[in-house]
Amino acid sequence: MAARTDEMTDHGNNEFQNEELTDLNLGVLDLTSDEFILDEVDVHIQENLGDELVKKALESGVDLRQYSKQVEKELQQVENASIQDYIKESQNIASLHNQISACDTILERMEEMLSSFQSDLGSISSEIQTLQEQSISMNIKLKNRQAVRGELSQFVDEMAIPETMINVILDTPVTEIQFLEQIHELNHKVNFVKEQSFKDAISCRDVEDILHKLKIKAIAKIREFILQKIYSFRKPMTNYQVPQNTLLKYRYYFEFLLANERHVAKEIRDEYIDTLSKIYYSYFKGYTSRLMKLQFEEMADKDDLMGVEDTAKRGFFSKPSLKNRSTVFTLGNRGDILTSDLEAPILVPHAAHKSEQKYTFECLFRSQHYALLDNCCREYLFICDFFMVTGNSAQDLFNAIFGKTLTMFLKHMDMYTQDCYDSIAIILSIHIILRYQVIMHKRIVPALDKYWETLLEMLWPRFQYILELNIHSIRDTDPQKLGTIDMRPHYITRRYAEFSAALVSLNESFPDERVNKLLAQLQGEVENFILRMAAEFPNRKEQLIFLINNYDLMLNVIMERTKDDSKESESFQQLLSARTQEFVEEILYPYFGGLVTFVKEAESAMERGHAEQLKREERRVQQLVRAFATEWKQAIELINQDIMRSFTNFKNGTQILQGALTQLIQYYHRFQKVLSQNPFKTMPVRSELINIHHVMVEVKKHKPTF
Repeated sequence: MAARTDEMTDHGNNEFQNEELTDLNLGVLDLTSDEFILDEVDVHIQENLGDELVKKALESGVDLRQYSKQVEKELQQVENASIQDYIKESQNIASLHNQISACDTILERMEEMLSSFQSDLGSISSEIQTLQEQSISMNIKLKNRQAVRGELSQFVDEMAIPETMINVILDTPVTEIQFLEQIHELNHKVNFVKEQSFKDAISCRDVEDILHKLKIKAIAKIREFILQKIYSFRKPMTNYQVPQNTLLKYRYYFEFLLANERHVAKEIRDEYIDTLSKIYYSYFKGYTSRLMKLQFEEMADKDDLMGVEDTAKRGFFSKPSLKNRSTVFTLGNRGDILTSDLEAPILVPHAAHKSEQKYTFECLFRSQHYALLDNCCREYLFICDFFMVTGNSAQDLFNAIFGKTLTMFLKHMDMYTQDCYDSIAIILSIHIILRYQVIMHKRIVPALDKYWETLLEMLWPRFQYILELNIHSIRDTDPQKLGTIDMRPHYITRRYAEFSAALVSLNESFPDERVNKLLAQLQGEVENFILRMAAEFPNRKEQLIFLINNYDLMLNVIMERTKDDSKESESFQQLLSARTQEFVEEILYPYFGGLVTFVKEAESAMERGHAEQLKREERRVQQLVRAFATEWKQAIELINQDIMRSFTNFKNGTQILQGALTQLIQYYHRFQKVLSQNPFKTMPVRSELINIHHVMVEVKKHKPTF
């Protein structure tokens, strides 16, 4: 048995060794490997020789076989030691195995419990889903019932007629706020019941009779209230704006009537139109009549024209002319009517009559039409607000109220314009209309647009006619019938200057080509008239003085009252410059005519290359040089005196004097230049020439200090 055991032990050891040898991985040192390649032996040997263990073994001179056995022995010892360790810990390993088995049992029970819990959760989820479906269904039912309840409650509330409404409509005055509130509610219920009756709602039958009776009662009370307010307009000295404001406060009453009883609404509207139409017509007729009594008694007539002589004789029975015809052509302070006085308070006739004040027509026209504008704006806005109309409907209603008044105004204006010859009044009235149109458009009131256009169509032809009369009067004026004339500005020139300046300044704000054309015609006739007047003087110098004085007057007046770049000012500036230059030549000629003539002739000859022909002029040159040296100072003084006496405008006179003296210096400079050339530069008389700087110093003495 022991031998068998030893045999088995040896056999086991051999098997173990074989297994170890089998398991021993020699890597590249394994010579039995099928992958061994003889060609690579050298390479492997070299690589193995580089191994640290091999190097150490070779260096120590150890026998490799012996070393291999030693390693195997050590491995065997390690294995045996490991087995002994496992044998020692066998009880612990068995205990660990038992614990693992117990854990498996516990985990198995827990798995069973979790499976049971999962099954329970599945059933609970199913129950929750069922409850959720029931909740959604109940919620939908609740919403449906609430919607039905809300609709039904609103229907009942709108259909029911509370006792408060009945008591207020029957017993409360119309002016109370509670009555107005209940009228709003009543109108809503009437409309609601009417709407439901179209849907065949049976409940409408229960309230229709009560609603109808309440509506009839409300209409009766509202009708009586509004008619009383309208009738109150008719009382003498009543400020109808007060009841109008009251009606606006209760404007909903008319809306209620219009929605529920149109014939009553029409009755009220017709009554209002009839009442207000008579009130406005009566007021404006009386106001216009009293206003026209404040007009100046002296008014322009057909003989008060620009070309008519101030001292023209009249027949024994002829109407006396204006004391001062120039006022017909002067704007003066009358232009304030378009600026500071445009929206001034209207004139009060009885107050003006007590103070014995008189006014021009345009002042009365402004007051009359400003009152019309103010009342029309207020009335138009009232009817749009109270009667709820817009556009053409509002215009038709306005025309029904103001039609008679506007027709009366147009007849009055037609009568006035037929006998009016005051063109300033007409053009001011036109510009008042243009500005009032702008005011009404700003207020968004187009009610008077057609009336303004009709007025303008009436005034423009009259204005053109009056201007054409003035143009013809100037064209037909005979200078010889105007009596004695002098070189001062003519009164017709002054009339034109004032009149032209007035029209140009007015036309700047609202330009109109008709005014420009008429002014151009008038200017042409005035220029021709001035030339005809100048022709009455015997010599050219007096003619030029007359022309310059008149052109200067017209230019100054026009520039003073208009913009500097107006066509009229440019035209007269050119005429004045041309005549001034001609006058300068004319004023120099009596004193320096010989010198001027010689300079022009000599320069002309030199330009043509005939300078040698001037040798025979040496004697003439000597006379000119010596004459200038002895007389030039006295001549300058005489020219100064002559110019200062000739021109009415001192500033213009000094400018002309400076122009004349400047021209003299230029001529004298040219004279010296001529003498500095052949054949005069060797003449001894050149030493007697006055130094031009002395002449310039003397000229500066006459230079103005302003």
